[in-house]
Amino acid sequence: MKKIVFLTGAGMSVESGFKTFRGNDGLWENYPVEKVASHEGWEKDPTLVTNFYNMLRRKLWDTKTNDGHKLIKKKKKEYDVTVITQNVDNLHEKAGSSKVIHLHGDLTKVCSSINPYNSKYIQQLTPEHSHITPETKAGDGSLLRPFIVFFGESVPMIEPAAEETQKADIFVIIGTSLNVYPAAGLIQYCSPEVPIYIIDPSPIKTDNYHNIKHIEMGASDGMKELMKELKLLKFLK
Repeated sequence: MKKIVFLTGAGMSVESGFKTFRGNDGLWENYPVEKVASHEGWEKDPTLVTNFYNMLRRKLWDTKTNDGHKLIKKKKKEYDVTVITQNVDNLHEKAGSSKVIHLHGDLTKVCSSINPYNSKYIQQLTPEHSHITPETKAGDGSLLRPFIVFFGESVPMIEPAAEETQKADIFVIIGTSLNVYPAAGLIQYCSPEVPIYIIDPSPIKTDNYHNIKHIEMGASDGMKELMKELKLLKFLK
């Protein structure tokens, strides 16, 4: 079975009405991003940050998946599918995707503030039990914090994402530009012969890359077009 790897960004979630931070005004849900999505913001006011992510989580539980999410899941019938996402929502999992790598963390989890990636202290939240009271402690005695990679922090999951990208027979980028690092660097791990598709309604410079097809559409319409492209690819082979 051939392997297809999807790299998804903000444009994937926007169609479902769930905002991720991607603005030029420095705001996320009307909050300055440095106050709610930076390590300095967390250190300065953990109560504000905790309550901000409580609010985002409430919105997420009510958010529905879109056709783009569903079509990615559908490809599991024909391909070994891995999703690498820059988004902190769980919409890929909601749609039924099982192999999902979250580069920037997962809004549905909380963790230790001194050892975020220690699985012993990571807690999975549910719609019924998702409110975190400020000052709540993790199992190691530190404050529970959102399982989110704040701006300025390292991205530990980039290595497993690169390993998956190296195995790809087809690589698809949805809703993110080739300017957002470190994720944009993943394209360098594709084998030279691997076909690459970019689904994004905005113009994207692809001059420095070969073997790339740009589908200038949103996530859902772009995935429908990709389905046709993949059928054609199979036919030609």
